[in-house]
Amino acid sequence: MILTVTPNPSLDRTYEVPSLDRGEVVRATGERVDPGGKGVNVSRAVTAAGRRTVAVLPLGGPSGALVSELLDAQGIEVAPVPIAGVTRANIALAETDGVLTKINAPGPELTAAERESLLETVRGQSRGADWIACCGSLPRGLAPSWYAELVARAHAAGVRIALDTSGPALLRALRERPDVVKPNAEELAEAVGRPLATVGDAVKAAEELRELGARSVLASLGADGQLLVDDAGSWFGTARVDAVRSNVGAGDASLAGFLVAGGTGPEALAAAVAHGAAAVRLPGSVMPTPADLEPGAVTVTAQVPTDRALKEPAT
Repeated sequence: MILTVTPNPSLDRTYEVPSLDRGEVVRATGERVDPGGKGVNVSRAVTAAGRRTVAVLPLGGPSGALVSELLDAQGIEVAPVPIAGVTRANIALAETDGVLTKINAPGPELTAAERESLLETVRGQSRGADWIACCGSLPRGLAPSWYAELVARAHAAGVRIALDTSGPALLRALRERPDVVKPNAEELAEAVGRPLATVGDAVKAAEELRELGARSVLASLGADGQLLVDDAGSWFGTARVDAVRSNVGAGDASLAGFLVAGGTGPEALAAAVAHGAAAVRLPGSVMPTPADLEPGAVTVTAQVPTDRALKEPAT
């Protein structure tokens, strides 16, 4: 079982549009409403893969109730933490050329009692979990050290933990040695304080995160592929994608694929790449099923092309 923790979940509305022209009336060609937040997306992808998951998340107001209903309709177990605030609602505009514009609301502020209730709910639900995936930004009311405390509690309970966050929350949590961290290229560059222009730059940055405490680093490099760096070495994975429809939640699908495949080694990296590639071919934040995967289009190698320039340099 994979337990997910989403401290700042959302209700996500995605519109598909031909192009985005400021100041003009833009007519959508497609629309979706999905439960959102990185951890929520991981749970959705785990469920789509046919594995059991439990989603822990603070929920409040009509939007929170709808998030719970949508997850329940998808067969996902929800362990809600009731809050006085209202769960945020986000908007994504997906253009036909693959460009995505997101408008993310700040979300509610959690009280001290709600913060502790969230930690206690994770503790109670973690019994029997193979992994805990802690994902996304922290809402107002949670200090940057909150993830670090959660990692420490998970390890004390003997549970492996994967962390997908950024900024001070990531740097604080590294001290507690999370089993996996999953930054994208921009988050990786931010963590080491310098731009990344090549795959080799990303490898060096991942190695620095390991020196700071991460046991392994699964880095999403967008169209350039994915990178795994751990005690056994470094691997680089790519996949052929003929057309990108939406990259909403693609990184979350990758993390789910990685954990479902065991969460370690090149085989898990191959699963991560396959899930991420499948996700970008689907509309909105739809998570891929096994039928959507194309493992034959995935290449994983220990011969990391360190000199290769990134198509999307991270600044």
